[in-house]
Amino acid sequence: MRACAVEPIRVLIVDDHKSVLWGLEKLIDSEQPLMRVVGKATRCAEALVAVEHHQPDVLLLDVDLEEDNGLDILDALRGRSCPNVLIVSGLRDAQMLESAMRKGARGVVCKAESAESILKAIVHVHKGEFWLPRASMAKILTSALDHGKAGHENAPATAEATLTPTERRIIAAVVQYKGAQNKVIAGALGISCNTLRNHLASIYNKIDVHSRLDLYLYAKERKLEKHVA
Repeated sequence: MRACAVEPIRVLIVDDHKSVLWGLEKLIDSEQPLMRVVGKATRCAEALVAVEHHQPDVLLLDVDLEEDNGLDILDALRGRSCPNVLIVSGLRDAQMLESAMRKGARGVVCKAESAESILKAIVHVHKGEFWLPRASMAKILTSALDHGKAGHENAPATAEATLTPTERRIIAAVVQYKGAQNKVIAGALGISCNTLRNHLASIYNKIDVHSRLDLYLYAKERKLEKHVA
């Protein structure tokens, strides 16, 4: 019996420079059948329509749009079924990149990086993994940790006290399997992906974080993974 063909990674590109759009499209389509471009956009509103229409797997997003703030796209996609977002930017502003990650982006790749690095980033982000450039990783994580300290230093201790033993085990697994897909963590815990998502939503609400990256940084700072019942 003939094996089923693997579906290509469907990529939507958002950038306000036509030359960049053209170059990224040529680069990605050169990797067919592994990946292909299903749509392009230059504005936030156009991008959101394209996401609905094309249902891409990966959204390649330049947050520094001339007339729009690309981060608005991340805000609009929050809470919806959406593609994994990879930020492609020429900017090296750690706070801006950290903000993008907090809003749900899975990774950051600089436009100046090699074609091979951009293609690898797409593949890793499609898998649900995090992708951060080595040169920016320390700055982004330091900025995120400082932001976490500022946001949580006055939070009541009762927030963590409300975590159930199951939620603490999930937090420990998130730390242990950092960057892994939800299905990997769910499998390690012996629960379904839907159950894991429900528990994560409860954890986020209790300790006031908004993503797995937030949770990972919060847990490492407070060593929550070491206090598992």
